Amino acid sequence: MRKRGRPDYRGPMTAESVPAWQRRTEGESRWQAMAVVTGTLASQLALPGALVLSPRWLLPALSTLLIVALLLVNPGKVDRRSRRERLISLVLVALVSAANALSAIELVIGIVDGSITGSAGRVLLSGVIVYWTNIVVFSLWYWEFDRGGPAARALGEADYPDFMFPQMSDPKLAPPDWEPGYLDYLYVSFTNAAAFSPTDVMPLRRWAKLTMLAQAGLSLILALMVVAWAVGGLRG
Repeated sequence: MRKRGRPDYRGPMTAESVPAWQRRTEGESRWQAMAVVTGTLASQLALPGALVLSPRWLLPALSTLLIVALLLVNPGKVDRRSRRERLISLVLVALVSAANALSAIELVIGIVDGSITGSAGRVLLSGVIVYWTNIVVFSLWYWEFDRGGPAARALGEADYPDFMFPQMSDPKLAPPDWEPGYLDYLYVSFTNAAAFSPTDVMPLRRWAKLTMLAQAGLSLILALMVVAWAVGGLRG
């Protein structure tokens, strides 16, 4: 039976006539997201000591433990609800978010008060790492909360999307079994950080709009501050 509030599709309600993002599917693996997170955490080792959580090994160690725990709890597809799995996943995202927020704050403060020293190349590298980590952090939030998260999306529980992808508005643009995965949310996060606004994927829910607003604002501040420092605009 069609869920209350679902769009009315003309013709018989078969699996083929209902888009994949509105019906139960196999779900997706966490491997793509975990690989991106692992690579991003590794890049943190290149940041100056003043911009990372002390001791330096703490964030990579905690994050690695959480990633291992996630993969032990469910090494396959995310296709069922699990409070333990959901909790571990959100703690990991929150931890990486808090660490990157600290790095971003320290970077901006260091640029403003002149405490950051070194070559422009090193400051630019630090800015790029913080900027990229910011992109990954928001991609994880989008992935974890769009239509209730990976498990809820696999179960097809949501009546309406939080993000409207082009393939969802026009089924002719993709195969019948297409639905957004983590790399699609990474793309959304990257384009929002680069353009400081949505591009081809539109936020529909208020939480999505406000989150993209926050990301665009943070990205703009980081870009302006780092570039200004690099060209000597804040060095007097």
